Amino acid sequence: HAVYLRAGGVVVAEVFGKRQSPDPKTYAGKGKVDEIGAMVAAGDADLVIFNHELSPAQERNLERAIKCRVIDRTSLILDIFALRASSAEGKLQVELAQLEHLSTRLVRGWTHLERQRGGIGMRGPGEKQLETDRRLLGNRVKLLKDRLQKLSRQRGVQRKARMRGDVLNISLVGYTNAGKSTLFNSLTHAGVYEADQLFATLDTTSRKLWIEGAGNMVISDTVGFIRALPHSLVDAFHATLEVATHADLLLHVVDSASHARDEQIDEVNKVLREIDADKVRQVIAWNKIDLTDAQPGVERGEYGNIARVRVSARTGEGLDLLRESLAEYARAKAEARQK
Repeated sequence: HAVYLRAGGVVVAEVFGKRQSPDPKTYAGKGKVDEIGAMVAAGDADLVIFNHELSPAQERNLERAIKCRVIDRTSLILDIFALRASSAEGKLQVELAQLEHLSTRLVRGWTHLERQRGGIGMRGPGEKQLETDRRLLGNRVKLLKDRLQKLSRQRGVQRKARMRGDVLNISLVGYTNAGKSTLFNSLTHAGVYEADQLFATLDTTSRKLWIEGAGNMVISDTVGFIRALPHSLVDAFHATLEVATHADLLLHVVDSASHARDEQIDEVNKVLREIDADKVRQVIAWNKIDLTDAQPGVERGEYGNIARVRVSARTGEGLDLLRESLAEYARAKAEARQK
């Protein structure tokens, strides 16, 4: 519901249901599908969104039964990603994820390939329209992957240069809308786009951060994670997310005012495992304390290492403690390197 509103839609009705296992044909049972169909007709809706992943066959069967366009959770997330992407790389990653997700749904016809197809002269001997679409799609996917690989290589060169300079690399990670970009701006005064919306950041932004007593470090803002993030998205955004894999320290930003914060922490850690970033040292930035009346502070683990810093990126409370925590880690790393 909230996600759809953020995507610019108007919700006319919601249908909930429990079921032991999904119906292989329509995901929901026949009675529930009839109920959805009746609500679509009554509310004059033009789109039905399932908060689950649907197979291409389920999507088609539901559209026939409900007589309305049906999309699943992945398609909705991809649509929001498409709205948010601003950099060339972000747009490439979104398009790649969209094409790979939609490649299984070619039966609809690829209207967005019309411009590239041009009709006459584009079709191979004996090719049907569906085969032409598949071939064009395959060509486009290959082109996008090649471009993203090139950008990834360029970033690798930049990363090696930073490592040679012994600069501490910090990567901000966290659930979507946890306040990563606000914290990034508060620490670096970078002016990165921030908003109370899902996936406000899709493109990795890196800035130099100077902290007295520790010198320069590089801090990077990353795309927010979300529950049940589809594998196709994780794969497509690997180029962006790899900044977390190569970080010296992950600053895991948590919305402490959210009732689902524990589940959100687990979801972020799940994605970090998928991209092989789970071995990187983490410090939790317990954000939005201005909404919970918690006091700024630093919590340490059993070995005396900093585990959590309570802050408000919006009001600035606790940011001095966070800077000092980063400086402490930088000094410890520098000492370890000299030994």
